[in-house]
Amino acid sequence: MNYFNVAKIVNTRGLRGELKVISYTDFPEERFKSGAELQIFKTEKDEVPVQTVTVKNAKEYKGSFIVTLEGMNSINDVEKFKGMILKVEEDQLQDLEEGEFYLHQIIGLDVIENDQKIGTIKEVLSYGPNDVWVVERPNQNDLLLPYLKDVILNVDLEQGAVQVSVPEGLD
Repeated sequence: MNYFNVAKIVNTRGLRGELKVISYTDFPEERFKSGAELQIFKTEKDEVPVQTVTVKNAKEYKGSFIVTLEGMNSINDVEKFKGMILKVEEDQLQDLEEGEFYLHQIIGLDVIENDQKIGTIKEVLSYGPNDVWVVERPNQNDLLLPYLKDVILNVDLEQGAVQVSVPEGLD
């Protein structure tokens, strides 16, 4: 079964079992709604969840979320989860509009500029206002491309390729 990252548990809050989480999802209202089922993993790379939990409630708080889980009413119940990852099963992913994609779908796509392959998307960094796509290039340093409409021209999941225009000075 495939799982996808939703958030990282960064800390506990208070004594009543609240968790402070940093959201990785574009759909926090869906992922953290009351009754939503999430899986807790020790690390992003683990393939088997430590535990399956149900969201009791959640609220946005200073750029993060405070999440309470069903049946976990004290700090002692949740402290063990600090630093762990919240994920959802693949069948819980939202349907997207045409032209939209999940970040996991672009990892491994060929990067094309002027009809020539320049590399492969290795990872996506989400720092600041724009995501940055890391392009692994043969015999060169990785290329960092900001996700901007003037740089990322087209994403074609069926063809497995991304058309780009690398700004001068970035290569």
